[in-house]
Amino acid sequence: MTGESTGHTNPLEVLRRRRRVLAEALRSRLWPLPAVAVLLAVLAGIGVPELDTAVDDHMPPAVAGYLFGGGADAAREVLGAIAASLITVTSLTFSLTLVTLQLASSQYSPRLLRTFAADRVVQRTLALFLSTFIYALTVLRTVRNETGTDTNEFVPQLAVTLAYALTVASVVALVLFLGHLVRQIRIETILDQVRADTCATAAHILPRATADSGPAQPLPEPPPHAHLVDATGSGFVIEIDEHAVLTAAVHADALVRIDRPVGSPLVAGTPIARCWPVHPPHPLAGETSDRLADRIRDAVRTGSERTTAQDVGYGLRQLTDVVVRALSPGINDPTTAVHGLVACTAVLVELLPARLGPYTVCDSDDRARVVIARPTFADLLDLVCTQPRLYGAADPDVAEALLSMLHLLARKASTEEHRTAIHDQLVLVRARINDHDGATRRHLERRARDAEEAVTHRWLSRGPAPRPSDPP
Repeated sequence: MTGESTGHTNPLEVLRRRRRVLAEALRSRLWPLPAVAVLLAVLAGIGVPELDTAVDDHMPPAVAGYLFGGGADAAREVLGAIAASLITVTSLTFSLTLVTLQLASSQYSPRLLRTFAADRVVQRTLALFLSTFIYALTVLRTVRNETGTDTNEFVPQLAVTLAYALTVASVVALVLFLGHLVRQIRIETILDQVRADTCATAAHILPRATADSGPAQPLPEPPPHAHLVDATGSGFVIEIDEHAVLTAAVHADALVRIDRPVGSPLVAGTPIARCWPVHPPHPLAGETSDRLADRIRDAVRTGSERTTAQDVGYGLRQLTDVVVRALSPGINDPTTAVHGLVACTAVLVELLPARLGPYTVCDSDDRARVVIARPTFADLLDLVCTQPRLYGAADPDVAEALLSMLHLLARKASTEEHRTAIHDQLVLVRARINDHDGATRRHLERRARDAEEAVTHRWLSRGPAPRPSDPP
């Protein structure tokens, strides 16, 4: 078995990956940005009235004319009205957001909820509404009436004026939020967002194949006596800390093979990795192997749901789910399915130049120490094609979209691995063309022949002759 070698890990690259994982975890939740905004609003509600106290007597008349000019009772009414209206608008915004999430879950896919929750416009709008509400309440407590000789009236003109400005900004934000929400629930926008996120993930974590990359190097194969490392928890693999695994392998003078790629499901007690000494046949010592196994478990981090931080296949899973949901009898929307396949095609085209499949991580002496599983192009193409082919090949538009995807990929494929994967999927799709009759079948046969000619041409010009396809 062969794979790519990445060389020894770069501490700066490790730090960037950790920061990316943390940023993804925060970005996909609704609460962090509003929580920070509320904290800042409390501080501003305390600090701005203090600033009023310091500058009220020195305020130039030209500036004071634009500030709030009412008394304490008027300031209370204004701040109270702002607080009451903003909490109502915030409740409306939360309601609209939850309705949108429910629609996305039932109409498209539950796995799109993470994408909606990461919407910056929604987070910033909620943050503005909540911070304005909290700021108005905090300033309200500083307004004082004149009750005697010892207590003078205090009206924080700057603070009340700022509250008014935040309210105007909130009204504008509400109008923009409604327009954004209408656009956000359109399927074209959803598909484009998932496609862009997936391509960004691939650009960050996948190296690009170049002309001088050379052939793939053989991967170290574990011996029969390799020590198995079992998972301690259940969930999905969301991150593999390459640097931590490499450090542990070097310290134990061992080789490590992680068999579960990022995005794969885990069940507690099942093997996730194997380790063995660099110099067999002597096995690892019991204490050494146990310590190495613990560090491997710590480096393979799991979660209750998949994320896009290191998982290239997750975006394709989301897009394929939209396609399959659109093909269900309850929805029956082949046009949406075709749009989803077009988005899948765009992602797969971006992945063609990338180096997929398992790869090795080397130590400072360029010796292979760690082998980490990663999906191959064939795995990702099968993920995209299998369910749409099973559930939608009877629809001529979906079948044509599948053939068009394979045709385009065949024209851009540059390796034997890519051409083999495309050819295998083409054979399976052609076998379903018999389900159609008359002109539709002849049209799909022409599209299938075009795709097969593209595979054959690339194969003959760059590689060995193609295997004969099965008759449709």
